Amino acid sequence: MHEEHEDRGNGHGHPNSPPVLPLRAPSCFRAFVSKVFLNTQSEYGLSFWRRRIMKIAYFDCFSGAAGDMILGALIDAGLSLADLQRELAKLKLESIRLTADTVTRAGISGTKFNVLLAETGRPADHPHGNSAHGHHHGRSLTEILSLIEQSTLAQPVKQMACDVFRRLAAAEGEVHAKPPEEVHFHEVGAIDSIVDIVGAAVGLHLLGIERVHSSPLRLGSGTVRCAHGELPVPAPATALLVRNIPVIPTDIQDELTTPTGAAILATLASEFGPMPACVIEAVGYGAGSRDVSGRPNLLRVFVGQTADSGLDADVVEVIEANVDDMSPEFFGGVFDRLFEAGALDVFVTPIQMKKGRPALLLTALAPPGCAAAVQDVIFRETTTFGVRIHEARRRKLPRETCTVTTPLGEVRLKVGRMGGRIVQAKPEHDDCARIARERNVPFRDVHEAAMEAWKRMKN
Repeated sequence: MHEEHEDRGNGHGHPNSPPVLPLRAPSCFRAFVSKVFLNTQSEYGLSFWRRRIMKIAYFDCFSGAAGDMILGALIDAGLSLADLQRELAKLKLESIRLTADTVTRAGISGTKFNVLLAETGRPADHPHGNSAHGHHHGRSLTEILSLIEQSTLAQPVKQMACDVFRRLAAAEGEVHAKPPEEVHFHEVGAIDSIVDIVGAAVGLHLLGIERVHSSPLRLGSGTVRCAHGELPVPAPATALLVRNIPVIPTDIQDELTTPTGAAILATLASEFGPMPACVIEAVGYGAGSRDVSGRPNLLRVFVGQTADSGLDADVVEVIEANVDDMSPEFFGGVFDRLFEAGALDVFVTPIQMKKGRPALLLTALAPPGCAAAVQDVIFRETTTFGVRIHEARRRKLPRETCTVTTPLGEVRLKVGRMGGRIVQAKPEHDDCARIARERNVPFRDVHEAAMEAWKRMKN
């Protein structure tokens, strides 16, 4: 454990600097990585370096997440407390002092971040210390956004912090049936929570983090006390903030993920899942306010560098059913209803079931928020007695639309890029079909004319 703690903070550098190998990595491993991936003379090395090197942060939320834990982890991974205090002073908040203390949770050392009132030296009554939600009259969303926008913080920091507060206000507003602008943050309006959210944005910016990833969130169970009384865990705002985000159930009777922690990660993380392949530069642990039964009350962050693939990514639900006793002519209507319910794509695949029965596998891809509606359509519109649902991660070429002029008319093309280079171009089917009907020519002729026009324009 001591060796792991000593390694924290090593290898911090400019976000565009070459990858730094762990100091304690076995020599054979370091030699292999250097020879294969960092050598621009090797095939794999060239492929690696053709992609833009990106600095990332991966939050491993094995015990949930809170605002003070996020900042503690970033400080433990190398963020300068003095630099953080200097930047937060630009908010012109009441006089505060920040501390970062080394503590242990279940035998693992981490950094406990605290916000103290400068006059008294007492804690600013942190509301999200993994169960204590104090009562503060706080500030409105408009006041908080004005406070941030009128500061001299860097623009990326302002953008991140304001985005987090807007998302949090939307969730609080939905809980209390109010417009976000009318929400007064009883807890989050407190000084320490403003510090947590703006501080997280400052920390990511100062560390040069270009993309944030996170593990699925653990929420906890039981109840928590807050300004409005005793509420179930996850707190109502937290439950709304983690919609469409993978979560892991736990029987621990405590609040593991707080509204502040959920808002920061839900807003700033581009992906929730396993840690992406990267060269790890630093590891940091942020501590919660106290020990939690059954696990160390810590949030771990990995800071490293990875090659940006230049691809878009998202998560979809795959809903599928085997259908062996329905006329194929009914599927056209089923497809229409599934798309109306929000499906992104629908298709059937011939399969053979038990006893040699031929059948069709109906598959629909849907955003997580539409999976239930898509499932209901399958039950209503087909003869199946059950569906299977699982989550899938997608990688997609960033795409754009352009228009080419052909002798037959104008046709839109969908263009896909990877690493800034165009790798795919496809004429829009609807345009080709419309022109084919209007000109009374084969569809193939329109398609070929569009591709020829595209090649001329590209060259």
